[in-house]
Amino acid sequence: MDQNFDVRGFNRDAWDSQVNSGENPWTKPVSSEVIARARKGDFSVLLTENLPVPRDWFPDFKGLDVLALACGGGQQGPVFAALGANVTVFDNSPRQLDRDREVAEREELSNLHTVEGDARNLAVFADESFDFIFHPVSNVFIPEVRPIWKEAYRVLRHGGSMLAGFMNPIFYLFDMDKSEIGIMEVKYRLPYADADHPEIVERHRAGNWPLEYSHSLTDQLAGQTDVGFHITGLYEDRHNGTEISTYTPTYLATRALKP
Repeated sequence: MDQNFDVRGFNRDAWDSQVNSGENPWTKPVSSEVIARARKGDFSVLLTENLPVPRDWFPDFKGLDVLALACGGGQQGPVFAALGANVTVFDNSPRQLDRDREVAEREELSNLHTVEGDARNLAVFADESFDFIFHPVSNVFIPEVRPIWKEAYRVLRHGGSMLAGFMNPIFYLFDMDKSEIGIMEVKYRLPYADADHPEIVERHRAGNWPLEYSHSLTDQLAGQTDVGFHITGLYEDRHNGTEISTYTPTYLATRALKP
């Protein structure tokens, strides 16, 4: 792929289109009922696709400064705001951020704010600006993951925690078209990038789908510890609707502390 190819712009436009289509479940804001329950302390959110995050992974949200990192869509951020946190939702897609503002306005959550940007560059935030970072499966849409961990560590306060969800790179080994009809055929080398395959780029362009990137477990896990995080929790989850998930978990989620 041309080194000048604007992946961030491509994926920003694709996610905006996903919001406009109304078909992607990750672009649909939470209901008023979900917010009402959260205000009473009853909540459940996802880092991956199916398994709720363990409750003991969360701090007491009241008064905390929370960064919902690459987390637009009007889902987790508003829940944290309803729990009493001061929430900043940071995302590459203006339309995904619109979803968070819609919920904030609907539910009168004045403690939720939005910022558009690239998760690899959090320069808009000062060092140690946040107590808690929530980063659901989204670095799959970003070419480099280690800058994300470095920036997250910088803006997190000492004693704070980061929850992150991401794809198991094994997901990208196989011919996806064949796997959809039950044929598991290894096709690609890892690390994988949609952008390295012009026919896939064109397919995604036509379908308004963002481009994806695999990242090694070394970059996902050691990438966190190398910048100073201590990983204190991990679980796996499975992707819906793919043959691969009948053989292996396809997601990981981690809890990491900044000592």
